[in-house]
Amino acid sequence: MHMTSKLAKLGLFDAMVPRYTSYPTAPQFKSDIGGGQMESWIRAIPQGSQISLYLHIPFCRRLCWFCACRTQGTQTLSPVQGYLDTLIQEVEMLGQLLPSGVTLSRMHWGGGTPTLLPPDMIANLASAVSDVAPLAPNAEFSVEVDPNEIDSARVQGLAKAGMNRASIGVQDFDPEVQTTIGRIQGFEITRDASEMLRAAGITSLNADILYGLPHQDETKIAASVQKLLTLNPDRVALYGYAHVPWMARRQSMIPSDALPAPERRLNLFETAARLFDWDGYTQIGIDHFAAPHDSLAIAARAGCLRRNFQGYTDDPADVLIGLGASAISRFPQGYTQNASATSDYAKAVQSGRFAAARGHAFAGEDLLRARIIEALMCDFDVRFDDIAQRFPDHVRRLAELLQSAADRFGEMVQLTETGLRIRPEGRPLTRIIARFFDAYDMSGAGHASAI
Repeated sequence: MHMTSKLAKLGLFDAMVPRYTSYPTAPQFKSDIGGGQMESWIRAIPQGSQISLYLHIPFCRRLCWFCACRTQGTQTLSPVQGYLDTLIQEVEMLGQLLPSGVTLSRMHWGGGTPTLLPPDMIANLASAVSDVAPLAPNAEFSVEVDPNEIDSARVQGLAKAGMNRASIGVQDFDPEVQTTIGRIQGFEITRDASEMLRAAGITSLNADILYGLPHQDETKIAASVQKLLTLNPDRVALYGYAHVPWMARRQSMIPSDALPAPERRLNLFETAARLFDWDGYTQIGIDHFAAPHDSLAIAARAGCLRRNFQGYTDDPADVLIGLGASAISRFPQGYTQNASATSDYAKAVQSGRFAAARGHAFAGEDLLRARIIEALMCDFDVRFDDIAQRFPDHVRRLAELLQSAADRFGEMVQLTETGLRIRPEGRPLTRIIARFFDAYDMSGAGHASAI
């Protein structure tokens, strides 16, 4: 109780802060960065580079009420086929600009529900990408899988295309919780999907599970985690449910009075985290858990964990290109984001233009602060030697920033001659501490709870 009180005084239970999958965060992007800037940054990619690619498929058969992703429902494949034609055109436009010899270190298909695509669409999209930038040796090709929207033919199609990591959305196995969030997905169908993927030779399996859902308590989340552990996932993301009905109108279907209080959310996270720990998983950053053999755990041990729009990653590429409506790209020079509405996205691409509608060009202390935040989110530790190597002219500025953070967060952090470390008892505050290094105005950004 004493520690809970200290965390409360530092804002854990009432702060609204970003998840820091980028810095600056997406609400800071402006419309003065567009398709022309994106084209210029693509042309600047060095020959023979490895880059990452994200493809956004924004369609679902049904719209889950808890989801805040940019998606749209469809009962037929007609709009999906039209969108896919545009996406392939965008892929081809990318290919016209990429320097020679570029390969993919990572490719991720997200959504929406990418497994809504039938085998022929999977093959066509994968072939279009391969013609532009083939997968590098030891590349990772991951796809978000909805167990309600997968069958043997699609699994085989994805495996043939090169998928070697699947990410299964679980959320929670409790029937009352599932009904309240509009996501009916029994344990058996999830188990069958994971077995189907393993049988097809998919060597790595991720799972997403949520805490902070309506009607969720410690008993229910413990039961869901224990069921999930029987599937032996290689990696698990334990995300906090973000209730933001002002951003995602479908969340208004969820009764706010059924949501656990912030103090209960912390208990839910700690209950699940203990179970993963007892089963031999390593905690990665603030919300991931990985088996010792998983590449994320290996990266964490080696000190080369990174953060991007999919969360934690071991991807070494400096460039991540997002294709599809609302997709975000990261370049060494800054960020671009495609138009969010599929109609605006399609209009741009079909007229031969990249659909980037907003973004941010790095300036001032952006890269310094981005590295500080990434180091905190990944390692809970900012080291002077790391910053000195990357930004030799900013060491004095770093010392000032770290001293200010030490003054603000007191015993929750430790400042030494090597840098600033978040103590284990202070790690629930990681996003709040990261926010301390954010120079941008957060008022009106609509971020989620800090826990």
